[in-house]
Amino acid sequence: MSDSSPFKMRLVHLDLKGAPPKVSYLSEVFPLFHALGAHALLIEYEDMFPYEGPLKLLRSEHAYSPSEIQEILHLAKLNQLEVVPLVQTFGHMEVYYLGEGEASRRWLQQGRGSTAGLCLSHLRAVASCVRAQHPALRLLLWDDMLRDMPEDSLAASGVPPLVEPVLWDYSADLDVHGKVLLMEKYRKCGFPWLWAASAFKGATGAHQALTPVDHHLRNHLRWLQVARSGPADALQGIILTGWQRRSWGSNPGLPYGKREHNCWSHSRFPVHQFPEHWYDHFAVLCELLPVGLPSLAVCLQSLVHGGFTPAVKEKVQSCLGISSLEAAGSASEDAGSFPGSNILALVTQVSLHLRSSVDGLLDGNRYVAGWFGPYHRRRKVVHPVMVLHIQPEALSLLARWDAVAQELEVALQRAFYPDAVDEWLEENVRPGLRRLQQLLLDLGEAATASGTLPAGPEPAPGP
Repeated sequence: MSDSSPFKMRLVHLDLKGAPPKVSYLSEVFPLFHALGAHALLIEYEDMFPYEGPLKLLRSEHAYSPSEIQEILHLAKLNQLEVVPLVQTFGHMEVYYLGEGEASRRWLQQGRGSTAGLCLSHLRAVASCVRAQHPALRLLLWDDMLRDMPEDSLAASGVPPLVEPVLWDYSADLDVHGKVLLMEKYRKCGFPWLWAASAFKGATGAHQALTPVDHHLRNHLRWLQVARSGPADALQGIILTGWQRRSWGSNPGLPYGKREHNCWSHSRFPVHQFPEHWYDHFAVLCELLPVGLPSLAVCLQSLVHGGFTPAVKEKVQSCLGISSLEAAGSASEDAGSFPGSNILALVTQVSLHLRSSVDGLLDGNRYVAGWFGPYHRRRKVVHPVMVLHIQPEALSLLARWDAVAQELEVALQRAFYPDAVDEWLEENVRPGLRRLQQLLLDLGEAATASGTLPAGPEPAPGP
């Protein structure tokens, strides 16, 4: 594989705070990650880690077991992927309200500094403690809170020798010049090494179901420009984030690690993270990992080869097992052979056509809109001829989408745990089915109340 990328370290982020994949599915995608040019995994374990003792209450019902964690590490090693664990700390617990708590208010009232100084003081304390115990570790932190701090404050804080900032930006119109200036600022402040972070999914909407590949490709092409325009060899690598729950905005956590003989070890553990915007367990699921794989393939290969050329596109299509990227997500036999390609095809059907087809019947069908609207449905009144016009189409549409829902449920169960499957279907499929079921129920009751026609067959149950 030719590699003309300015990013010599490429990490794929797995956000397990939503729809964590089963280990069996990870065993299928890790070889694809390696084939596409990834060197490491940034795993945001969240409640999927098998905590014990006082922290056991943090574990999810379906948390990986210790043996499954070992299996993940083994599978990663087999595919030459280093595992970098990420654990939430300071950033996702209190950073927006820094200075509002009792202890921090006292600190500020004593004239010891600003909220920025408080942040740097805390960061320096934690980083110094870790480095004292593990001198070989290299600490990385996301740069949200550092961006607007004055150079002199950063330089005098004692933080730059301890950590390596990760500059993240997930926008398609990333400001290349602005990022270069930021890199130069950090270097002047004394930070020896810098990292970048892009996004291959999960950064374009809280309730996004399908990944806008073009957006993420443009984001990565901009990062390539940054790497080529900034200080030589300043960027050590890039993290391709793939968020699974997105509240608003964008930000990951903080990993740290060490090098031994130019090989990345397994000894990286997160210390800090500083969010500009939130990702948390209260947000809905955005694009599932299988849905984002074509985007990941495009982005990784563009980084490997330094751009997205026809040859790169051909390599991506080969890795995904499709004749064209445009076919990815289609219901045809050419939907792809990559792990979870059937999930992408079914999710695409649901996302593009379920709501529109139900809306078309309930709001666009002239018989429903003209003879069985909200007024008639509430009063259980219907002209007998209208039942013959409405009921067959509604039953047909319900049967069609019920079959798709059942097929999708089976496919999702193969890759994800029951709670994730239930959540995705409840958010994206069942509301449409219920609208159809309620229409048929109202229609049957109206027909029965009028004494004109039997209620007809019962609508099929939802998934």
